[in-house]
Amino acid sequence: MRMGYDLVLEQQQKLVMTPELRLALKILQLPVIELENLIKQELETNPVLDIIEDLSDEKIIDIEEEKKTNDEEAKKLLDEIDWKEYFQFQGKSYCLENTEIEEQQESSYENFICYADTLKDHLFFQLGSLKLSKADRKIGEYIIESLDDNGYLATSIGDIAQVFSVNEAKVQNILRIIQTFEPVGVGATNLVECLLLQINALGLADENIIIIIKEHLDDIAANRLHNIAKKLSIPVAKVQEYSDIIKSLEPKPGRAFHCGTENRYIIPDVYIEKIDNEYIITINDSYGTRLMINRYYRNMINTMDKSSDAMSFINDKLSSALWLIKSLEQRKNTLYKVMKAIVDHQKEFFEKGDGYLKTMTLKDIADEVQVHESTVSRAISGKYAQTPRGIFEIKYFFKSGVGSKSGEDISSESIKKMIKSIIDAEDASKPVSDQTITEFLVNKGINISRRTVAKYREEIGIPSSSKRRRY
Repeated sequence: MRMGYDLVLEQQQKLVMTPELRLALKILQLPVIELENLIKQELETNPVLDIIEDLSDEKIIDIEEEKKTNDEEAKKLLDEIDWKEYFQFQGKSYCLENTEIEEQQESSYENFICYADTLKDHLFFQLGSLKLSKADRKIGEYIIESLDDNGYLATSIGDIAQVFSVNEAKVQNILRIIQTFEPVGVGATNLVECLLLQINALGLADENIIIIIKEHLDDIAANRLHNIAKKLSIPVAKVQEYSDIIKSLEPKPGRAFHCGTENRYIIPDVYIEKIDNEYIITINDSYGTRLMINRYYRNMINTMDKSSDAMSFINDKLSSALWLIKSLEQRKNTLYKVMKAIVDHQKEFFEKGDGYLKTMTLKDIADEVQVHESTVSRAISGKYAQTPRGIFEIKYFFKSGVGSKSGEDISSESIKKMIKSIIDAEDASKPVSDQTITEFLVNKGINISRRTVAKYREEIGIPSSSKRRRY
């Protein structure tokens, strides 16, 4: 057998993830806030890229002419690039045409920062109003600093006494003073102590409720009121009263003061408005429409030596800027087409509400827009839409569902609304079971199992019938 080295020509197809394609995919996936940050970084690092600060009517014509000039001069640098290899769709911008472009004022997110007092600030203020010795005040301050976000003492009394070289009784006395502060229940070492502090402050403490809090919280959570009634030799109705009181208490006194990191502000990527029985879709693209090539560097291309290092630098930056502008335009077009397909598919939802949300998958929209499912997934990832019915995450419109006798699938969201309405109308002394709900939905023509009903009920935060029963 002869062995040797030969040259063989082969033809094969493979996807090449160029840096430009990675940028396009990244831009498609970014929500509007992260996209603005990316554009700001590009403006800082790329001198060729410029942004139009003033979009008054007098400058609109000049801008359009300048963009045309930019496109003509950029073709020389991008002749070898096949845009169709990376993008399946190209076309005009889907911004509203022939509309007056108004100057948009940028919002500063610092205006939305929460400056409310924290739990510790609130407690320090109350401590400062008391007449205490300097040593006692320091112990009080240490105790307040040792509280967690929920208002519980995270350090043992023995450790605090050791820090200040005092006996534990002294620390306990200071702690009892702090436990009288607002919010009621603050400074407790565990849940039982927190609840006891609250019923004592409300004047509701009696022997039975104290025993229930200390020994039967698990039974209260599971609604096993007969067990408690049997052990305390009291009527079940009385246990129900105690249960209602306990459930009205605050297990985490400090959470009312949570602020700052808990807040989440949403900037919609898409605006959907109903005008004359037609839904108009507008993409939030405050930066993309104002990006252009800097005139100074554009003029330098015609005057500089083509072989110089400076010219090579400008060419690289110009190519990067054009790719960014093109990717932003492609993102806007893709997002518009995806949202238009969603609105067309879910028109009954926008007209009538949650109960009319249809089943919809990524494949349904991908087939309609004629793109891959991964493109649709990237286009909707982490993005929100402002609609006439409120702000929704775009993923909200993609719901699985169950079949019906009519042959049309019903979305899980619609079924959850039905389950909730059935439970809201039930007799609290005889709550409906999951099996009863299942039979009711089947009679309505919905093919659903008891297990699915239980799953949907838990997802909307409704406990089982045994835990909902009232005596």
